[in-house]
Amino acid sequence: MLDSIYPAVPVGPPPSSRIVTPASISIHSGVEHFEVKGAGAILIPLTTGDNITLRNVEGGQSTELVAVDSEGRIDTGMIGLPSNSMAEGLKALLSGEAATGSGLGGLRLGLERRGINLAKAKSVTLFGEHTLAGTEETFVAQRDGVLVVAAPGGPMAPDQQDTATPIRVTVQRATVRTVAHFPLPDPLAEPILDLRVNSATAESYFVKAGDFIQIIDVDGRQCTDFQCFAARKLDRGLEHPLDVTTSRTLMGHAYSMPGLHSKYFDQEMVPLVEVVQDTVGRHDAFAMACTAKYYDDIGYPGHINCSENFNKALAKHGIASRRGWMAVNLFFNTGIDAHGVLYSDEPWSRPGDYVLFRALTDIVCVNSACPDDTSPANGWYLSDIHVRVYEGAEKFQRAIARRITPNSEPKMTKDTAFHERTSTLTRHVVEYKGYWLPHVYSSNGAIEEYWACREKAVVMDLSPLRKFEVTGPDAEILMNHVLTRDVTKLSIGQVVYSAMCYPHGGMIDDGTLFRLGRDNFRWVGGDDYGGIWIREQAEKAGMKVMVRSSTDQLHNLAVQGPNSRVRLSLYLGLAIREN
Repeated sequence: MLDSIYPAVPVGPPPSSRIVTPASISIHSGVEHFEVKGAGAILIPLTTGDNITLRNVEGGQSTELVAVDSEGRIDTGMIGLPSNSMAEGLKALLSGEAATGSGLGGLRLGLERRGINLAKAKSVTLFGEHTLAGTEETFVAQRDGVLVVAAPGGPMAPDQQDTATPIRVTVQRATVRTVAHFPLPDPLAEPILDLRVNSATAESYFVKAGDFIQIIDVDGRQCTDFQCFAARKLDRGLEHPLDVTTSRTLMGHAYSMPGLHSKYFDQEMVPLVEVVQDTVGRHDAFAMACTAKYYDDIGYPGHINCSENFNKALAKHGIASRRGWMAVNLFFNTGIDAHGVLYSDEPWSRPGDYVLFRALTDIVCVNSACPDDTSPANGWYLSDIHVRVYEGAEKFQRAIARRITPNSEPKMTKDTAFHERTSTLTRHVVEYKGYWLPHVYSSNGAIEEYWACREKAVVMDLSPLRKFEVTGPDAEILMNHVLTRDVTKLSIGQVVYSAMCYPHGGMIDDGTLFRLGRDNFRWVGGDDYGGIWIREQAEKAGMKVMVRSSTDQLHNLAVQGPNSRVRLSLYLGLAIREN
């Protein structure tokens, strides 16, 4: 009886100590997740025995697979599947304007660097327009190589519903990848500098004004201290390093990030670098780079540290040594709690995560691969940092990575379809639900814009509104169930405003419902969860319906204000009748 309550006590001496790694940490579990966005494609390295599962997340999305073995041969036999297509969807994505803004530049470069020619490539096409949401296909890598996974799709007209949706890829590695065994991600463009910062060391390098600096966490959960100096000041004997206190004060943010809070300054308020992209969004600009005193105080005298490594790396530039260096502690999960206490936890960065800076003047930089194995700072595993520098002529969109849930794949901030026009009117943009939106227009101001909306008319970019295509025999029944309006009264071509509520009446979201056909609807709401809720209700009731996202395919403007009807009539050259 007692054995059912208390665990059995093992006989003999206690077991030896060991490092226990949480099973939830993906870099030690052997499971890796990837997301191929609709009208996108990715390249995944494979080794013999890897188990690959493709999941049609929302249904109705075809998938193309191109397998290339380690000898450079395009052969679908590498994944144990017969070819049944010629990768036409992937080729269309990589050609012409279809690739613009799709994030496919890195894939194209990865194919070129591996000498892969898709001209006569045979592929495997899985799924189709009638595939149900959640359908999966699983196969095993027969040889080492790479797999290109594409979710083909083209532009969608507003009156159509042929949207492109994501495909989720899960790879169970035959051999669990541990620190120092993760491949270096493909570059974002052709690098002019490829610099490895080996574990527990530091390296310095020079960057010209306008060039980009990509700092990569190769194996995940490895912190790096970054510091830089204006090169022309060094020429005059002025050693003014990047100053995090000045930067926090001027930016009004704990650490600089893409958007309004993007720059780092020296103590004279001279901007040195700006943050262009950040796939983690969890760093530290509070504490110094680790020092000898830090390790002495916690009982590790003589422990190697970032400050002394900085001194060695910067000596060739004639920069004086310091006992402790101020720095931007990239990938450090450190902050200030509600009681004003500095805390530290394991980093959030994953293999291949990075921060992309742009040099605002000629700078001398230094990066470390932090040697702290005495705290959670590096997840208890020390690894390398990699630095790449790209020419200023390259074009990189400002972007922040956001995860809907902790385990979901990161989504980078995107420009809306109207960015080309709005960006000529203002540089004051903010991140909102994954998109960059104008915050205020330079020729006006927030107060003037407010009164324009109240008394005249304004045009607003509302592209981040979440859009979902609801189609199938039970579409009307489903929407009538999840909304508070009587959907059956809606004629084809009409739109109605409604609320979406929980069974107890609590609000989930509000939005508009378009009826595009007898069994065809489009819901436009404010949050992704609205689409998730609709899918859940359909699944519970066993309804025959598809709910597919189309936010990326449909961008929209709102014309609001007392004069909006007149303005829109003049612009369109049409008479818009009063209701």
